[in-house]
Amino acid sequence: MDGQGCLALPGFIDIHIHGAVGADFMDGVEEATIRIAAYLPQEGTTSFLATTLTHSPQRIQKSVKVNSRFLSDSMNYEGAEMLGIHLEGPFIHAEQAEAQPLEFIREPSVKLIKEWFGDQLTHQKIVTLAPEHDTNFEMIQFLQKNSVISSAGHTKGTYADIEQAVQHGLSHLTHFTNAMSGLHHREIGVVGVGLMNDQLFCEVIADGIHLSDDMLKLIVKVIGPERLILITDSMRAKGLPDGNYTLADQNVQVVGSKATLENGTLAGSLLKMIDAFKKIRNLSASTVEDLVKMTSKNAAKRLGVYDRKGSITVGKDADIVLLNHEFDGRYTFCKGRLRYSDD
Repeated sequence: MDGQGCLALPGFIDIHIHGAVGADFMDGVEEATIRIAAYLPQEGTTSFLATTLTHSPQRIQKSVKVNSRFLSDSMNYEGAEMLGIHLEGPFIHAEQAEAQPLEFIREPSVKLIKEWFGDQLTHQKIVTLAPEHDTNFEMIQFLQKNSVISSAGHTKGTYADIEQAVQHGLSHLTHFTNAMSGLHHREIGVVGVGLMNDQLFCEVIADGIHLSDDMLKLIVKVIGPERLILITDSMRAKGLPDGNYTLADQNVQVVGSKATLENGTLAGSLLKMIDAFKKIRNLSASTVEDLVKMTSKNAAKRLGVYDRKGSITVGKDADIVLLNHEFDGRYTFCKGRLRYSDD
């Protein structure tokens, strides 16, 4: 095909997404996952991690089972590729729960992880937890031995807590600056560790709502493109009109580009990966090469799939997004097949 002067980039990889177009990975039906995967190429996303929420063990088990079945069958499916599952909660701190339901929060349990994913943790890629509740860092060490990423999120951990957790295998921070202990001049908290520790990768929701533009500028300047991973953390209302929706059975009101619970708490985002790309490009001095790292390359390396994703190279999956001169998405190819066109 004739790209007509478009810029070709590796397809975006969204490692933290809950839903879109009326569907959520916690719905527990394969049709929801199929719907989300079919929609994502519209925003340049060619692969993703199905992300869960804090809920009952039975509800999480159902989500894991359904999405694992989709993952096993997805070779024959036409859409963005699921690379695994991101378990966000229920092993979090109640005081940093934000939109996660308080009644289902639990202490970290290796036993539950094995019940959900099996002894080999098949399909599990990331676990978001509060490290300060992980006794002797048992879960973090268990996950590291099984090549699963441990991520601090929804946490009240101190700088010392996170630094110690890093020594036992923690390597990631979930939606950096959101739902974690902030920067203070006598205790620099999880945010301080993220700014300083080069071993930690930091997810960022670049929608201008979860983080102000000034904070986004600061993060890009201090942390840089080598450790940042752009995510959407989007919920089921993405791609749909304003109105009332749900997140983990909680009522959510969507107005414009903002989704909130009835008490005003942010309830995920409506962000698209292409808009996160453009937001960082417009706010910073990031080059296209930097943006590729933040939208694709870093995630591919983290998930152990850089041998087939994260760059446009002979022999890799032809996951490609074509952008016009305004950096709007025009075409998206998933494994060499055209899955979205703006025509």
